[in-house]
Amino acid sequence: MAAAPPHRRLAASIAAALLFAPCAALAAQDPVTGEEEEAWQDQVIAPDQLAPLPPDESEGFDATGLPRSFRLEALLSRTERGDETFNEGGITFSGFRETEAYGNLSLDASLIHSNRNAEGEGAIGGIATLWQRGLFMGGGWRGNNGLGVLNTPAPDLLREQFRFFLPSVPFAGASTEWRQSERGLQLQAALGRAGVFEGARVVGFDLADGNVGTLGAQWKWSRHWRGAVSALATDGRLLPDDLGGTFYQDGRTEAVHFATGWDVGKHAVNFNLQSSDGDLGGAWGAWADARWQQGRFTHRYGVFNLEPALAWGAQPIANDSRGAYYRAAYQHARWNWSAGVDRITSISGNSFDGWYGTGYARYQATASTAYGGNLAVRRSGSSETLSGQWFMDRAGRWGVSRLQLEHTSSRGGDQGDDSWRVTLDQALPMRRGQRLSLSAAYGELAYDGLPATGVATLSAYGGFDIGSRLTIDGTARWNRSSGGDDFRGTDLNLNLAWRVANRWWLVATIYENQGTRRSPFIIDPLATEQPFVALPRDRAVFLSLRYEREAGTSAGVLGGAPGSAFGSIAGSVFLDENGDGERAASELPASNVTVLLDGRYSVRTDSQGNFEFPRVAVGAHTIEVVPDNLPLPWFLDEQDDRRAVEVQVREAARVDVGARRQR
Repeated sequence: MAAAPPHRRLAASIAAALLFAPCAALAAQDPVTGEEEEAWQDQVIAPDQLAPLPPDESEGFDATGLPRSFRLEALLSRTERGDETFNEGGITFSGFRETEAYGNLSLDASLIHSNRNAEGEGAIGGIATLWQRGLFMGGGWRGNNGLGVLNTPAPDLLREQFRFFLPSVPFAGASTEWRQSERGLQLQAALGRAGVFEGARVVGFDLADGNVGTLGAQWKWSRHWRGAVSALATDGRLLPDDLGGTFYQDGRTEAVHFATGWDVGKHAVNFNLQSSDGDLGGAWGAWADARWQQGRFTHRYGVFNLEPALAWGAQPIANDSRGAYYRAAYQHARWNWSAGVDRITSISGNSFDGWYGTGYARYQATASTAYGGNLAVRRSGSSETLSGQWFMDRAGRWGVSRLQLEHTSSRGGDQGDDSWRVTLDQALPMRRGQRLSLSAAYGELAYDGLPATGVATLSAYGGFDIGSRLTIDGTARWNRSSGGDDFRGTDLNLNLAWRVANRWWLVATIYENQGTRRSPFIIDPLATEQPFVALPRDRAVFLSLRYEREAGTSAGVLGGAPGSAFGSIAGSVFLDENGDGERAASELPASNVTVLLDGRYSVRTDSQGNFEFPRVAVGAHTIEVVPDNLPLPWFLDEQDDRRAVEVQVREAARVDVGARRQR
């Protein structure tokens, strides 16, 4: 049909307007009074244009000056560890202050008094860390400087390791870092006295006799090439003690690590060369890691040669190994799988020599159900070990459930070990700001050729409010075994916080740990092995009084302009035993780990592994976990240590970061 002429379409439009104008006028009148009403208009306000909630007048909020916040806490505790009983008391302080000229200043400090010695006499110790972050200088330079108890820094390129893990060294001293983003420059230096972390509830630091020093730099060779070098010297080594902790053993170690990387988006290669010398002897290592992105596929492959006695600072690293590896991964909306193989040869003939293969798959069958599993096989001569895991995830009216079956079988020589375990994890649906996960498991675990031991485990993890002023959160795990290695285990960490007044909290904590066992399902031959130590019973009760205060025009509106709308970010860092990225009730927290907001504001995780940034500007932010204090062999890969977070108005964004270890 032919279109109407333009003059006819115009006439029809005018007639329609005249016809419907009276109807529109009637619709805009109140049906009772006949008075004309204002026409309804939808109004959508962008989140970043919303004004923040008015401060609680009863709290006397100070809205003047730049953002600042602090927390002061006094603690008392009584601990029973094995056959000894001791008391601890202390004061902790943490806070930050934003400045116009010197960036952000943050301080974490504790003062501890303990009678834990042979004579039962009191001793005073503690820990203090002062950071200055985000100091902007001319020429695009930005500085981060630390003073107190720190960990040795490393250039970014040296931390981008896919198959190997390089630990840091705790020390008391000073550290400085300067970055120039346009030229990709990064300069680092640190010097101090080595030591180890100590203390039960109040974290302390025990100085050793040895010193620690490090120098590092990173730069751009060209548009696609980067280079980095780091030198680390220590006067001792950290070794495990008979209580599951560490002690410092005198002994010189010097090491140098050089790396260069090529990256063009879909293709990347990192070359690493490391050399060490000291009381254990001289050694060197070299390895190359490559990545190739091909559509939905990611290929990773590399070669390595690590001589015996190779060391990095004061902690053990993979050594006495030569070989190559290949990994392939596939990502799809419903399918997710990966597979890989390692060929490893012992240089000295005294370590693992053979093949190691892995496979993982997960299929999202429906919107509420997923299936998956992984398989690892290790073969050396006539010895073979197989470790497998199968799981099913289900989301329903009772929350998210995971049914998981693990099995390990070892054959070879004159011994054979078989272990299996069935686990049911249930994350219950809770109202906003509250969570509760339950876990039940039963299995038969075998170690070192000994008869299998039946082990039943019940666990709970979560937190919830009781009224408006009382909060309870924590973890609880109970183990009961029968068979060849009969034991009872308990892992309890409960906090009860009572808000007695504005800014004032009274917190009671019950802690108990007994019967910890290592996992028999981890068989990666390149994972840093930790000797198994049967810990004695560790039981403690803590009582603390806490005072908190925030102030400033953009008070705690971290990362935003004055008057910005805000929300909050809360989360946890935990040891992801099954590698699924979700915190289960049976998985342990990672305490005393530093978490950074936008690389500027820092907090440490508490004994539950929890952290919180209470007032954060609406918009996009970055959460970064510094893995310096993670226990070996746990680590964070390059995809997990930094997370993008979107903060919404008056809402709490949740970020749970799981450390993992190779299977």
